[in-house]
Amino acid sequence: MRFSSTPRGARLARRMCEHCLDAWGVPYDSEAHDAITLVAAELCANAVQHGHVAGRDFQVHLTASPPTRTVRIEVTDTRGESLPLLPTVPSPDGEGGRGLLLVAALADRWGCSPRAGGGPGKTVWAECTAYPA
Repeated sequence: MRFSSTPRGARLARRMCEHCLDAWGVPYDSEAHDAITLVAAELCANAVQHGHVAGRDFQVHLTASPPTRTVRIEVTDTRGESLPLLPTVPSPDGEGGRGLLLVAALADRWGCSPRAGGGPGKTVWAECTAYPA
């Protein structure tokens, strides 16, 4: 789905992810649901804050693979020159700089790739184990 590149768009994207996870059998208030939702929220917030281009939306693609017990979150924005960097140490008194540290801590894998189809921008993705063994 596409969302406006605004805080409201990021909030709506997070809500959509919450709903999809519950519908796929990863229930609200479960540890996996909370972790995946936080990862999705951080990736969407980063798309709004660092990937924003006036008049352009960001896109969220959420998929689940029950055989591998994995949920994949892909967030695509239109700023390909602004690549995500994992900070080594966030500023202790700063309000930002911890989002990708959370993603790295909660996701099994994460990364960045050029936007599919050759358009401008990038896709930041994360994969998380979602289902009990």
